[in-house]
This record gives sequence, structure tokens and C-alpha cells, in this order.
Amino acid sequence: MRKMIEWILLLAIALVFVFPFLWMALTAFKTLPEVFRFPPSFLPEKWQFVNFSIAWKSGPFLTYLVNSLIVTLTILIFQLLTAVPAAYAFARYRFKGRNMLFGLTLIALMIPPQVIFLPIYVFMSEWNLVNTLWSLILPYGASAFGIFLLRQSFMQVPDEIIEAARLDNASEWKIMWTIMVPMAKPVLVTFGLFSFIYHWNDYFWPLIMTNSEQARTLPVGISMLKSTEGDTLWHIIMAGNMILVIPILVIFFFAQRHIISAFVYQSK
Repeated sequence: MRKMIEWILLLAIALVFVFPFLWMALTAFKTLPEVFRFPPSFLPEKWQFVNFSIAWKSGPFLTYLVNSLIVTLTILIFQLLTAVPAAYAFARYRFKGRNMLFGLTLIALMIPPQVIFLPIYVFMSEWNLVNTLWSLILPYGASAFGIFLLRQSFMQVPDEIIEAARLDNASEWKIMWTIMVPMAKPVLVTFGLFSFIYHWNDYFWPLIMTNSEQARTLPVGISMLKSTEGDTLWHIIMAGNMILVIPILVIFFFAQRHIISAFVYQSK
């Protein structure tokens, strides 16, 4: 009986999280009158696949898609190149001011981008980078969350493995990239997924830093889907949101095993 109650509660919680996404997906296949019908219909009367074509052709969505991929993947590469050495230094080296610097890194986690966007915008304007992809990439080139997550993972690697590598005359660079990084693969995949989702869905920063279609990303493009005769085309907007969400679902499907491994490893 207790097991049944637990399953019912878990199912109810799952429905709370899944239902909004399911409703969005079904709305993407409806006609506009069906969207505003009351009482609402759960399933579309006739599946409107043309909604996706309309959403895609309503703007330069291929440009938005390419920009999103370039920005998201470049940010992830920069974050890994900075987070791995920083996390390794915090985890394996003893130097003056280490705790203070790590504390400042943790403080950076508490500062939302909306607080610091103005000085960064001024810097980007002075460097003539506003309305370019670099204005979306450079401010996120380092990740405090990535440094924290990788440091915790590196600290769990036994000292004996590091000492054995040093006895074999392995350089610190080689130890970091050939020993520490492979052992932290689940954590790296998890961080990569979090970073990808955050920057793929980011709306605020591209909206502030860009003002032309050539530099905009998918979230901003989807928000600009047109209205007709005063009615918001919710079925087209939901189709656009599905275009935005599908890559995340695909990546999560292939990375879920590593995500589970990362949380199990961190909890040990």
C-alpha cells in the first residue's frame, strides 16, 4: 500500500512538470480557433503540421538557429577551457589567497546578469562589439558554476593517482587533461548540458546586445512572431517554441546516463 501511494505521488509530481510541456506541444498542432475554444480541447481535431512551416518562414529562422548554435557551443568551449584549469588549481594546489579567490568565485554565482549588464554593455560598445555574436559570447567565457562543480569532482580523485602520475614524470598539464578530465566525464557532460540549456534559452542577453536579425538568436526570434488582426497566434508561437525545445530534448536524451552518474558520483 505504501509503495502504491509513493508511485501515485511521484506520478502526480511528474504530471505537474510534464503537463505544461505537453500542452505546449499539442497547442503547436492546433488551429487558432481551437486554441481559444472553451472548454478547451486536449487533442487537436486535425493535426496542423503546417504551423511549424509558418513559424519557420515568419523570419530568418535559419540565421537564428545558426547564431544560437555558434553562441552556445563557443561559450561552452570557452567555459571548459577556463573552468578545468581553475578547478584543478583550486582542488590540487595550496597557494596564498586560494580560499579568498574561491570565495569570490562563489560570490559570482549569486550575481544575476541583469545587475551587471549596463557596464558590460558600455564595454562592448567601446570595443565596437555590440550587435555581434562576440557580445553574446565573451561575457560568459568563464563559468563560476563550472569551476565549482569541477573542483568538487577533482577533489574526489585519490591523491595516490596524482602522485603515481608525477612519479612517471607526467606534467601537470598532462595530469589535468589525461587523468582528471576523463575521470570527471559525467560531471563535464552534466555541466555542458546545463550550460547549453541556459545559453540556448537565454532571451535577456541577446535582446540587450543585438538589434538586427543577423545577430539575433532563436529565443529573440520566436518572441517576435507576428500577430494578425490583433490576435496573438499562439499556435504559431508554440510551434516556434517546439523548434527551440527539440534540440534540448535530443541532447538530454543522449546525456541522461551521464547526468545520473554525475549526481551519484557527487553524492558519494
